[in-house]
Amino acid sequence: MTARGSDSAQPARITRVSGPLVQVDGADAAMHDVLELGPHRSPGEVVAVRGPAVTVQAYEYTGGLRPGDAAVPLGRPLAAPLGPWLLGGLFDGLLRPLAGGPVWLTSGSLAAAPAQGTTRRFTPRVAERDTAGPGGILGTVATGGPIEFRVLVPPHVSGTVQQVAGPGEYGPDDVLVTVGTAPVTMTTSWPVRTPRPYTARRAADAPLLTGQRVVDAFFPIAKGGTAAVPGGFGTGKTLLLQQIAKWCDAHVIVYVGCGERGNEMADVVGELSTLEDPRTGGRLLDRTVVIANTSNMPMMAREASIYTGVTVAEFYRDMGYDAVVIADSTSRWAEALREFASRSGTPPAEEGYPADLASALAAFYERAGAVRTLGGGSGSVTIVGAVSPPGGDMTEPVIANTERFVRCRWTLDRDLAYARHYPAVSWSASFSRDTGLVGADYARRGDPGWDARRARALDVLADADRIAALADLVGTGGLPAHERMTLLAGRLLRDGVLRQNALVATDAHCTAVKSAALLDAVLTVCDRCHALVDAGTAPASIEAIDFGPLARARETLGPADAGGVARLRDAVLAQLDATTPGTAA
Repeated sequence: MTARGSDSAQPARITRVSGPLVQVDGADAAMHDVLELGPHRSPGEVVAVRGPAVTVQAYEYTGGLRPGDAAVPLGRPLAAPLGPWLLGGLFDGLLRPLAGGPVWLTSGSLAAAPAQGTTRRFTPRVAERDTAGPGGILGTVATGGPIEFRVLVPPHVSGTVQQVAGPGEYGPDDVLVTVGTAPVTMTTSWPVRTPRPYTARRAADAPLLTGQRVVDAFFPIAKGGTAAVPGGFGTGKTLLLQQIAKWCDAHVIVYVGCGERGNEMADVVGELSTLEDPRTGGRLLDRTVVIANTSNMPMMAREASIYTGVTVAEFYRDMGYDAVVIADSTSRWAEALREFASRSGTPPAEEGYPADLASALAAFYERAGAVRTLGGGSGSVTIVGAVSPPGGDMTEPVIANTERFVRCRWTLDRDLAYARHYPAVSWSASFSRDTGLVGADYARRGDPGWDARRARALDVLADADRIAALADLVGTGGLPAHERMTLLAGRLLRDGVLRQNALVATDAHCTAVKSAALLDAVLTVCDRCHALVDAGTAPASIEAIDFGPLARARETLGPADAGGVARLRDAVLAQLDATTPGTAA
């Protein structure tokens, strides 16, 4: 990457400081170039150019900066350092390691790149005089974790392999392979606002299994898809996202804590470091990258953090892995945009957000996708973003604009959360546009009835909600027998399928097999109830049956125990068949 400036260039001068906004005169810089500001060389990024003056958003605390301080253009855009140290690490919004940093971050307190000097073992996969193209695998680097780190030919580089280092220990900047005239090391960098290239997008053909029944069975997301999780304060957004990070079947998780509370991020890191990875048996943290930009950290680094996170995910996607980016939350990111826009004098749009909010959201979510990599492999980036609307307003601009660009919406309902129904995902206000391809995938794997079960269950839930409103007026006893059975079916679906306890080991995650068994069992029992009232059985005698064992099967049985669910279903059916027909009550 050619630089327009350098450390030895004549420095420009700061003329104004207003929070994270810094104005600089005399800088030879273009849009999105990085400048180092003041005596601590704090990083900042050019966001506007007006003649000889540029506007910079600073990524560190600007206290102490003053007019007349030097500003040095680096002549390159904001880029993320990428290498084998990422998995298992905790970083700030610019991908600088937080491990070893001070308790309170100050200007210049974090290193610009991971600590150098650590050697890792390199194993080559090519030989001299081989032909190598963009994205090709040149070798692997041992990381001590479950994910193989692959050294790739950089994009736009191709040619004959001129030199290959033998197997052994090498440092981050040691040349491992030379392709044509281009040296390749185990580390690289990439501009965070520029999507990494790929050969072609491919159709998403498999679901991302999250281990959460309400998602996998009702509102699934494909690998390479996008989802928004809107919900007011206290509805369980962070816990749901943590559960997805723990149990989804992606290879790599990138968890971006964007403007959330520091204690929540501490909980995330603590749990990931102690939780056993169900895929490998090691630590879950060993295949996770945590980017922390909490509410008490520099505001504009929050704006860059989500682009940094998706850049890391694309880096592993290009190695042939499925990566998931979890952003908690995009509302705090949008608030950073709004605050900076107000300081820079940008005309406000709806609720004070900048007019380009929709474009910024689109630029983020469009970086998701399932692709054919430059090296010919397959990889994907799935993006799940939480939205925290002020006052629980589900019509505010961030939610309204996000819905235009995502394929799934998992709306968290305040009434469900206050009733202690978790996850509080509303079955009436959520949607998924990936159900068709997910249903086709289940059919290929021997479950052609998945789509019909899902549609039937949603119909039952909608009918139960409608009848519940009527029952509040006339009482359950005043309803026809069939409607009372529909209410019963709705309760069984809510308690036995949709509800999930993250604090119980047997229910924290659920396999697709058990999810299908639970849903099938409840629907089968409900069908038998309707058949019995048709035959003259009193609804009160059916309602008196103990359905508890079936409703509690989600907790009492293991995450994959579909056989146990079938036995409980048969036991309930036997009780129903033993009821005596009589006058409906």
